Amino acid sequence: MSYFRGKFDVAVIGAGHAGIEAALASARLGCKTIVFTINMDAVGNCPCNPSIGGTAKGHLVREIDALGGEMGKTADECMLQMRMLNRGKGPAVHSLRAQIDRRKYSETMKHKLELQENLQLHQAEVTKLDECGGFWRVTTRMGAEFEVGAVIIATGTYLGGRIYIGEVSYESGPDGIFPATFLGESLKNLGLSLRRFKTGTPARVLKSSIDFSDLEKQEGDEPVIPFSYDTEEQLQNKVVCHISWTNEETKKIILDNIHRSPLYSGMIHGVGPRYCPSLEDKIVRFSDKERHQLFIEPCGENTEEMYLQGMSSSLPEEVQLKFYHSIKGLENAVVMRPAYAIEYDCVDPLQMNNTLEFIEHPGLYGAGQFNGSSGYEEAAAQGLVAGINAALKIKGKEPMILDRAGSYIGTLIDDLVTKGANDPYRMMTSRSEYRLILRQDNADERLTPIGREIGLITDQRYNKFLKKQELKALEMNRIRKKVIAPTDRINDILVSRETSPITTGAKLVDLIKRPQLSYEILKEIDDDRPDIDPNIFEQIEIEVKYEGYIKKQLAQVEQMRRMEKKLLPHDLDYKTITGLRLEAQEKLNKIHPDNLGQASRISGVSPADISVLVIWLSK
Repeated sequence: MSYFRGKFDVAVIGAGHAGIEAALASARLGCKTIVFTINMDAVGNCPCNPSIGGTAKGHLVREIDALGGEMGKTADECMLQMRMLNRGKGPAVHSLRAQIDRRKYSETMKHKLELQENLQLHQAEVTKLDECGGFWRVTTRMGAEFEVGAVIIATGTYLGGRIYIGEVSYESGPDGIFPATFLGESLKNLGLSLRRFKTGTPARVLKSSIDFSDLEKQEGDEPVIPFSYDTEEQLQNKVVCHISWTNEETKKIILDNIHRSPLYSGMIHGVGPRYCPSLEDKIVRFSDKERHQLFIEPCGENTEEMYLQGMSSSLPEEVQLKFYHSIKGLENAVVMRPAYAIEYDCVDPLQMNNTLEFIEHPGLYGAGQFNGSSGYEEAAAQGLVAGINAALKIKGKEPMILDRAGSYIGTLIDDLVTKGANDPYRMMTSRSEYRLILRQDNADERLTPIGREIGLITDQRYNKFLKKQELKALEMNRIRKKVIAPTDRINDILVSRETSPITTGAKLVDLIKRPQLSYEILKEIDDDRPDIDPNIFEQIEIEVKYEGYIKKQLAQVEQMRRMEKKLLPHDLDYKTITGLRLEAQEKLNKIHPDNLGQASRISGVSPADISVLVIWLSK
């Protein structure tokens, strides 16, 4: 029998990375919030890789932190090793990645939820959602009914979850936890369009069974750069990771047994991630490659489990043992948890707008893998946006919409709601046309004022931000005015760096612009340099060296924002507009973009179609 359990402003279904950020944001903005989880011990679980960040994902973590989210702070608290990826490339693609203690991360996030004012953490499986004219009714498997103003679905891979290991298949969420069995049918009854995606994870092996003697070491960076702008203590690397490679024997074992992979036997119908394929996918798709790299990474300080990044698989357990044992260093590896693939239900994100609210269902939001994305960081970013917007809606305030030119979060959401996701969406720097101005070093400049306006940035944090901006402005002014006189000592330094000597006074800013020089190289001749945060020097150097390119992108941004200001009616029937191609009419009627800029990014809408819309709007 059902019974009434209570009223809340916001309910969050799921306490993974999306659910955590959504619940914390909602509660911190003053909304009475409840977050449901199938298993209290799985809050903030990292069922796949024990890491936060990575290429483009590190940008998302910095942006989450700049807005007032929690992922970056907790990653710093649970860090085992920190590295800056892509150092050999331009600053637009520099990305932080932290190896973390996955159990500590989960425990820390759970405790933060427990301590948060206005927030209740509740273990229950949500089985049904009902629209009740002005509010939503959330029903659990125990029959408890909750009346709420807004609902955020953040079910991850639990919704209709099914595990595949070779010929073995069974209903399950990740890490052997119960799946969400009944909610999917309730969502279909609401009219939501669901589909099946799949992802996978590698085996975990016993550390003492690995032979590290001939493996390449991968050290962390020193000094450690934290994710969070709030982290002031100097973090220390605690572990070393290792690198190994597959070989021809590995390849033969997999190809001899490829018919037993559920990916190729037809057992799995869900679409897998294009940019994070399983090992058997790599072997088949890149058959010309002689070997594939794998990273051996610790799962935590107080566990002997090691994670084999790059080695996810859904082959049978006995086949897994054979191909793992064929790899250098893993000849005698003891597999503690086999690799598996997991198939799950997710929604077509074209049904949502840029606030992550469902267009046809006011007060209902989606976030994370439920929206068709992949990755902890993508999930957390969406959870934060959904939580903020649900709270703002409850309070009767204007929503927060982040555009493509202001953040990777805005790019991620805009891609999902205008282009959809035919396979699990992964953020990459190449997805942004404005990546030179969306660097991770300036995430606070771009987003902290927004977080402050919303109410997630404290006075202390904001004053610290303003002080940093003041110091940056003073330093930029100093280097533009400071003149370096030509001397033998200075010219010796310039010539040693293979750049031309100076014969007359040169401004310091012009020397920094030279590709061969840097702030660090010029330190010994810059006698009045202030003692400030080195990150300020780094940011100024990037802005100085790439000044022309940045100006060009800012002009493109201005042009894009002019397009965004040309609003399109939500009730417009595009079939009534003469000159639009049939495909464009169908796509525009399906998505109903907010503005001309968004319309221009819809797959199937051509520049000629946009010209027709411009003329129609002018009339």
